[in-house]
This record gives sequence, structure tokens and C-alpha cells, in this order.
Amino acid sequence: MPAERVREFLERHGVEYEVHTHDRAVTAQAVAAAEHESGWHVAKPVFVEGAGRLAMFVVPAPMLVDLERAANVLGAPEARLADEAVFSARFPDCETGAEPPFGELYGVPTYVDERLLTEQRLVFSGGSHTTTMTVGLGDYLRVVEPERVAVGVPEG
Repeated sequence: MPAERVREFLERHGVEYEVHTHDRAVTAQAVAAAEHESGWHVAKPVFVEGAGRLAMFVVPAPMLVDLERAANVLGAPEARLADEAVFSARFPDCETGAEPPFGELYGVPTYVDERLLTEQRLVFSGGSHTTTMTVGLGDYLRVVEPERVAVGVPEG
């Protein structure tokens, strides 16, 4: 079952979405494999702390967040990956590590990497490690209104 808060938000804004279930998948790349999707369609939220603030950076599954770039976006001298304990309590209807890319809905500013803007649709964890949701990119950008940034770098 998808995160109730996200489902209600999408329905309230008239956004069409699909829900799929799959075997347990913990990483974004494993989600892509479970859904038989390119990792470039899978939106991976990465939580970053900088200047005493928590932010969500959404990148394609095969990418990492460049923390120096994230710090620049946040106007912070430095940034680091947030500990799970810092962000998991903000997402009470989600399993830790399966948060959907709707940070603002949970009080966390949301930034989306430019690389995701080339896709027509986004696949993302729907609040559990066995559920994904798919929405059109245009609908996602319209309802979330994330700031568009260039923070993603390829893994490896």
C-alpha cells in the first residue's frame, strides 16, 4: 500500500498515478530491477544536512549527490548525508529508506536533479520496500514544485 499522505495528495491534485508491488527491494537500483525499469526513470530521494537544515535531493537511481554542490545549493559551508534517525521520524507513514520524493509534503525542502527532467515519467518508492508509484514528470513538477538543481554525479 502506498504512503497514505502521498496518495491523498496526488488524488487531491488530480494526478493520475500507478501503484505496483514487487519483492522487497531496498536500494533504488534494486527497485528499478524489480520493476523492470531503467534506473534513470527511478527517482531516489537523498537526505542531506547543511547549515543546520535538512533537505531532500532527488536524483536518478544510478547517481549520487555531490555534497559540495548540495552545500552550494543550501548556502552552507558544507553538507553531509543525514542519518536515518534525523529524517525517518518526519515520514511516519513510510518505511525508513522507502520515502517518496515528496519532501515538502513532510516539511522537508525538495530539490530535483536536472537529469531527471529528461524523463517522461518517474517511478519511486511509495513508502514501503515492496511498493512503487509512477507519475508523469509534468504532474510531479506541477504539484511538488521542487527547485531544479545540478547535484547528481554518476556512481563509481
